[in-house]
Amino acid sequence: MYKPMCALAVFLVAALPAFAQSSQRGTMSTVPPDVVKKLAPTGKLRAAINLGNPVLAQKGPAGEPRGVTVDLATELARRAGLTLELVPFDAAGKVFEALKESKWDIAFLAIEPVRAAEIAFTAPYVIIEGVYLVPKDSKLNAVEEVDRAGIRIAVNKGSAYDLFLTRTIKNATIVRGESGVDLFVNDKLEVVAGVKQPIVAYAKTNPDVRVMDGRFMEIRQAMGTPQGRPAAAAYLKTFVEEMKASGFVADALKRSNQPDATVAPAATN
Repeated sequence: MYKPMCALAVFLVAALPAFAQSSQRGTMSTVPPDVVKKLAPTGKLRAAINLGNPVLAQKGPAGEPRGVTVDLATELARRAGLTLELVPFDAAGKVFEALKESKWDIAFLAIEPVRAAEIAFTAPYVIIEGVYLVPKDSKLNAVEEVDRAGIRIAVNKGSAYDLFLTRTIKNATIVRGESGVDLFVNDKLEVVAGVKQPIVAYAKTNPDVRVMDGRFMEIRQAMGTPQGRPAAAAYLKTFVEEMKASGFVADALKRSNQPDATVAPAATN
C-alpha cells in the first residue's frame, strides 16, 4: 500500500491530465537522446514530489500525488520517452537531503543559495509568498516587527523560509521542527512562518490566530536537477520557459485548485 507521507514510496505513472493538455496544444517536441541520458541516468525519470507544499502537490482520491509538479514531470517524461517514477516526500528539506543518496533526477524546490550549491535550478515557474501567523492578541502587526529579541519563529526544518530566515533574521530566534504550526501551538511561540496558502487555510479554522499583513519573502519555485548534468540543466531551463509561455503551468494550477499561486514571469537571461 502507498503511504503518502513516506519519502521512499514510489509510483510508476503511465499517464496524467498533463498529457492530454499538452496533446491538445500540439506540443510534440522531444528531448535529444544525449540529454535524455543526462536527465535519467538510470533509464527512468525519478521526480521528487513535495507533498508538504499543497500549492505544488496534493493527494488525489486514492492518495496518489497530483498537482502542477506532477503534471510538469509527466510532460517531461512524455517528451523524453521515459517511464516516470514519482518519489514523494512530506517536506522540502527531505527532498534536498535525499539528493545525497541520489534518490531523484528532477525536483521541484524553491531557489535558495544553500540548495543551488548542489542543484542546478531553472528560472521559477511559480511564485508564492511566505507569511507569518501570530496569536490573535499579538502586539506584532507588521512583518518588520518580528525580528526582535525574545521573539521565537517556528518553521518547518529545511524549508525555503527556514533557509531564508536563517540568512536574514538577526535578533529573533528560529525554532525548527517537522511541523512549524505544531511547534507554534504546542510551545506557545510568538510567530510561525509558512507558505501563504496553508497558513491562511489554518487561520480560517482557528479563531485564536491571525495572518499578519504582508509577506516576509517571495518564494520562487523552480525545477532542478543535480549539479554536474549541464545538458540536462540547460534543457530544463528551456522546458520551463515553454511551459510558462504556453499556459501549461497556469492550466495545471487551475486543475489543482490553486488560484492564488502566480505563474512566474519569463526569464530574463
